[in-house]
Amino acid sequence: MLGESVDLVRDFYRRQWTIAGGGRDRSDRPDLYYTVFTLNGCESLGIPAPEEQLEAWLRTFSEGEQLDLVHLTSLARCWASLGKQRMPKGLPKAVLARLETFRKPDGGYDTIPTKPHGTAYGSFLALGAYQDLGKFPPRPLSIVQSLKRLETPDHAWNNAPGLPIGSTNPTAGAVTLLRHLHLPLNPAVGDWLLARLHPQGGFTAVPGAPMPDLLSTATALHALASLDRRLTTTQRERCLDYVDTLWSAEGGFHGHWADDHLDAEYTFYGLLALGHLSVA
Repeated sequence: MLGESVDLVRDFYRRQWTIAGGGRDRSDRPDLYYTVFTLNGCESLGIPAPEEQLEAWLRTFSEGEQLDLVHLTSLARCWASLGKQRMPKGLPKAVLARLETFRKPDGGYDTIPTKPHGTAYGSFLALGAYQDLGKFPPRPLSIVQSLKRLETPDHAWNNAPGLPIGSTNPTAGAVTLLRHLHLPLNPAVGDWLLARLHPQGGFTAVPGAPMPDLLSTATALHALASLDRRLTTTQRERCLDYVDTLWSAEGGFHGHWADDHLDAEYTFYGLLALGHLSVA
């Protein structure tokens, strides 16, 4: 789908590595979260990562004792990408024990200590970390029960109980999580996601949002693929046109029409969207 531009994207991802060894964030500082997207982007395009420098940098985080949920799960993903042979002994057990401290009374996960309930995003991250480290979360049905409290009356999900309408990214996260747990989903969820398709292409974050964004587009397409819901030819072409409007000759993708920055995260969302749109 990238055609002759693929080398520009490869060069963009090569530039995302910092001297410290991690991937750069939007302030050009090494960050675990952005390192995940730098690694995944490099993997998808066949670019070797600077493994020695990355391993040395990851070791500075020890077993993630000081990390929040987002960065702890990012640490797990980075080590998993490097391979088990490089992973410090005892790290998986320690990271997963730390991960359980983010579990809420309702069975879900979230990074905010004061929040009494889990979120679709937090539980999605937690399940991913368990998978990265070759394990399965304890009490998986309690995660499902947590998600049940986050369902909205319009057949979607949000990140807090009792909200009247759903949001695209929590819904996509819930769909992906439930599919990984091999649980059935109401077909109305697919209808809700398809209804977020903007007339100019791309998907919006919430009903009535004035413009689409690349994160919502990528996650909606990913969730729809897992539900085996396909776009029409016209819808697919509009989405391709939309993603193209976010492309930069510098090799990356912008997050939305008003975004003037490029980073590894949104560029990966661009690749994810193109990957799903390449399947007719």
